Amino acid sequence: MSTLWLQRHAPVVAEPGLCYGATDLEAHADATLAAAQRIAPLLPAGIVLLSSPLRRCVALAGAIAALRPDLQWRHDARLAEMNFGAWEGRPWSAIPREDFEAWTADFADAPAGVHGESVRVFMQRVAAAHDEWQAAKRDALWVTHAGVLRAVSLLQRGVRCAETAADWPAGDMPFGGWLTFDNPASA
Repeated sequence: MSTLWLQRHAPVVAEPGLCYGATDLEAHADATLAAAQRIAPLLPAGIVLLSSPLRRCVALAGAIAALRPDLQWRHDARLAEMNFGAWEGRPWSAIPREDFEAWTADFADAPAGVHGESVRVFMQRVAAAHDEWQAAKRDALWVTHAGVLRAVSLLQRGVRCAETAADWPAGDMPFGGWLTFDNPASA
């Protein structure tokens, strides 16, 4: 049975509470190396290593590859975090409540931050990568973001789009941490 490993990047170099989905921020170097050192010895030989193209993920994937020279890796734009449009780079607390409520009122289809991605568009691009992994029936590690981890947790349950904000998975997605999912299609 193949396994999908999803590892979130290390903490970013930014003020807490900042909206930074598509914003290309760096992650703290020490935390990035520590996250790589935790996961690298656990990865099976021949695992496919894919990374979001954003710097905070590229740094972690590069650190893993340096520790595991047997692994080849590449960027995959489908693994980038959701684009929050005009909200990018602003503190979440500075986003007008009515703007946020308008987005969550039409959660699946309203673009976040007026001109960002909708949840449906975001889920479709993550689903394309997820479907490809399932069809390949090979172990894979995606170095990615909390939004992608949450989207995959829905996809694993057969949910192709979170129709309401209440459908979106909650809970902590720790920086540098990872989740694993088995591929039932490879059994």
